[in-house]
Amino acid sequence: MDETVEKIIAQALQKPPKDRAIIADRLISSLDTVRDVDIEIAWQEEIQQRVAEADKGEVDWIPWEVVRKRMRGNTIAAD
Repeated sequence: MDETVEKIIAQALQKPPKDRAIIADRLISSLDTVRDVDIEIAWQEEIQQRVAEADKGEVDWIPWEVVRKRMRGNTIAAD
């Protein structure tokens, strides 16, 4: 990596988390220059299906605290 890139990264890492997320999103988006319409449609259909299932009460909700502990490897049972 050249010195300029190192400086940019160092500056970005000094920013608050919200700003770093925006920077990361824009950088990643800049790499994805080709959009696949079929994938976009499939994701929209999946989202609509999940929302409909939630609205009908067909989904067992898991509290964020439980999900976070599971992601960190501290699995606990959901009640």
